[in-house]
Amino acid sequence: GPQALKPLVFKPRESIWKVNQGNDGTLNFRLTEEDLGPTAIIGVRACDLAALRLLDQHFLEGPSQDSHYAMRRSNLFLVAVNCTHPAQTCFCASTGDGPEATQGFDLVLDELEDGFIVRAGSDSGRRIIDRLALTTVLPEQVTEAKAAVEEAAQVQKRRLPSRNLRDLMFTNLEHPRWDVVAQRCLSCGNCTSVCPTCFCHKEYDHADLDGHTSEHYREWSSCFTAEHSYITGFVIRSDTHTRYRQWLTHKLGGWHDQYGRSGCVGCGRCITWCPVGIDITEEVEAISGSR
Repeated sequence: GPQALKPLVFKPRESIWKVNQGNDGTLNFRLTEEDLGPTAIIGVRACDLAALRLLDQHFLEGPSQDSHYAMRRSNLFLVAVNCTHPAQTCFCASTGDGPEATQGFDLVLDELEDGFIVRAGSDSGRRIIDRLALTTVLPEQVTEAKAAVEEAAQVQKRRLPSRNLRDLMFTNLEHPRWDVVAQRCLSCGNCTSVCPTCFCHKEYDHADLDGHTSEHYREWSSCFTAEHSYITGFVIRSDTHTRYRQWLTHKLGGWHDQYGRSGCVGCGRCITWCPVGIDITEEVEAISGSR
């Protein structure tokens, strides 16, 4: 799909808290709360489930849980569908994140010519299955579904050379390829916007004209912007060369130190939405010397 699950749990722009000043000058803070009901997402792919797992690590399993993310996440009911027709930009097989969904779903479907095979992955999913008038799956249908997923992995043309590129990234910080890609890159941030795991953001306050109330917002940002590396009057990464290098080395390298794996799930959206056609798999191949 053109967009991932990220906007459903980590909104592009949201109010975090509000504050008002009382008559005695004291400041009263209150969290901004949303009244959200259950949300079912039908057609979730394996790569997006892997990305959601990474977002869970960041927002829920760190030293401080993000209450806004936690609320939206707990309301999701995820119906996954195993991929049988990947896009030309997909490379999830090389990252180990698809095309078959193995965890993180409530229900998972395998698409056949005459219907779907459905399996539960949670108690909520099993309760749904118990309410459906289903027929028993046949062995030949299971074989057909498995073969279709295996073929989907084999037909993917793009790939990353390894699932752990940490050392490759950090030992090639002065590789000439960074200059080559910087001549094409527009620093537009499209890749970070559609990436299902990028979570960089900025925060700011919007004060009302009455001088007594203010609202604190969180908004998506990107390591491709100048303000992302602005510190006390100085922009650390002032050119596209260093910004693209920061994005790729962090995504494929630094994430191993932070989350135990790469931050790329092989969805290919950064390739699809790049206005100048930069291909992350081509850049890694060039840096690795395999092309």
